Amino acid sequence: MAGAFLQFTVRAVLGTRRPPCSPRLLALSILTLAAVPFAQAERIKDMAQVQGVRTNQLIGYGLVVGLDGSGDQTSQAPFTVQSLKNMLAQLGVTVPANVNPQLKNVAAVSVHAVMPAFVKPGQTIDITVNSIANAKSLRAARCW
Repeated sequence: MAGAFLQFTVRAVLGTRRPPCSPRLLALSILTLAAVPFAQAERIKDMAQVQGVRTNQLIGYGLVVGLDGSGDQTSQAPFTVQSLKNMLAQLGVTVPANVNPQLKNVAAVSVHAVMPAFVKPGQTIDITVNSIANAKSLRAARCW
């Protein structure tokens, strides 16, 4: 009922329909419109409650290079060579198909990290790097 009255009032004030009653009804309609509060903009964060904020697990695959002869034995881990060839191809270096490098300083690794829920730019996070194949160590060679 109130919605119908308000709709009639809006039409009466805007002149889309001639009010069927006296000028007193028109004045009452204008007063009613004046009493209706105007819509205000609200921020979503003030009205809503966010649920499900949580940490995120990050998982990746990569290569560790520059090892001191303790990397994967490529005869037992052919995916290390394949990954290195793919990486070089992405960088624009073409390795001939018949070349099968015997790497001692490269290891295929999995990378795991936990991203906090409200991490900020520049904040450090803990990362775990594990050998996938048979690397003896992931400790890099010293560069001088």
